[in-house]
Amino acid sequence: MDLSAKLSDLGLTLPAAPAPAANYVPYVISGNQLFISGQISNGPDGLICGKLGADMATEDGAKAAQSCALALLAQANAAVGGDFSKVKRLVKLVGFVNSTAEFTEQPKVVNGASDLMVEVMGDMGRHARSAVSAASLPLGVAVEIEAIFELV
Repeated sequence: MDLSAKLSDLGLTLPAAPAPAANYVPYVISGNQLFISGQISNGPDGLICGKLGADMATEDGAKAAQSCALALLAQANAAVGGDFSKVKRLVKLVGFVNSTAEFTEQPKVVNGASDLMVEVMGDMGRHARSAVSAASLPLGVAVEIEAIFELV
């Protein structure tokens, strides 16, 4: 699979793989599993901050989740040395949504990432998933998502 070409077809570009913000690594390969650390919502204009249910709409949260998915793909691509054909499938996403206690549309927010993964990877992008609320996230971002990929 040519990741760059597929993203280009969708009008998207792969960002540079973000560097860790603390004492951890961006990814770990164990056997044929690739574990990618949580990627926070970040766009061309910087961090995408906000609290769903307070100052951010669900649709904007989904766009923030899409930015997390792009960062996850960038990390996966870095992990396989730019040869995305070494990625067999996306196994699981875990999404954290910065939201009020009353907000209940976490699945709709994380759909921004899930939908992008399926658009880019086709059936290889279908995955198990969790979407949970958090009282706050690092740097005030709206969304953070981690992933597990299977490698060939």
